[in-house]
Amino acid sequence: QVQLTESGGGLVQTGGALSLSCAASGRIASLHVMGWYRQNVGKERELVATITAVGVKKYGESLKGRATISRDTAKKTVTLQLSSLEPEDTGIYYCHLMNGADAENWGQGTQVTVSS
Repeated sequence: QVQLTESGGGLVQTGGALSLSCAASGRIASLHVMGWYRQNVGKERELVATITAVGVKKYGESLKGRATISRDTAKKTVTLQLSSLEPEDTGIYYCHLMNGADAENWGQGTQVTVSS
């Protein structure tokens, strides 16, 4: 059974930076995509960034230019570096794994709060 464990959320001031990590355990397919989504109060969950098994990256529009995703394949971890954070970036950040063609997993989410 695959589990995703997130860490690194917290409180940061406007303009600050945070690093979020997600560690996967269990069997991971060779073809998979890991990434981060976020959900703000009253809004739908949206893409932050994803990275494929071969390192192809995709970024959502809201944090483009302020987010950097990377991975450690051996450790089955994905890291999201966030910078120049704004209060609008406050929300719950979820780790996501698309494991093969039709299996997906979500982490429990980690809260990021940006104070003005």
